[in-house]
Amino acid sequence: MTILVAEDDMIMLKTIELRLKKDGHTIIISQDGREALKKIDELSPDLVITDIMMPFSSGLEIIGAVKKRLGKKIPVIVLSAMGQENVVLEAFQLGADDYITKPFSPNELSMRVKRYTSNPVTI
Repeated sequence: MTILVAEDDMIMLKTIELRLKKDGHTIIISQDGREALKKIDELSPDLVITDIMMPFSSGLEIIGAVKKRLGKKIPVIVLSAMGQENVVLEAFQLGADDYITKPFSPNELSMRVKRYTSNPVTI
């Protein structure tokens, strides 16, 4: 499975990348929202993991773009230190499939990703 990870914290990005590569996934990394949107259009990943607060375009914009451009069949997992209920609700209204509040365990993320690899969403 090809997974795009959009995260502006380099340590967090590398941690996620290493964990998911260990699980056998191909990882595309992006450190800002604008770069993530470009890579989503060019590479059409199977799953997107995005932070909410990033430079240039937010994770909420990425969710909206993925759901409009690629269709609802592409799962989106949101990672954010922002556990505010209104942000969580907005992410789900835009089409996010899952939401993990930072800090989180890389093993937890791995298990959540496996849900989408073993049970792909189809429309």
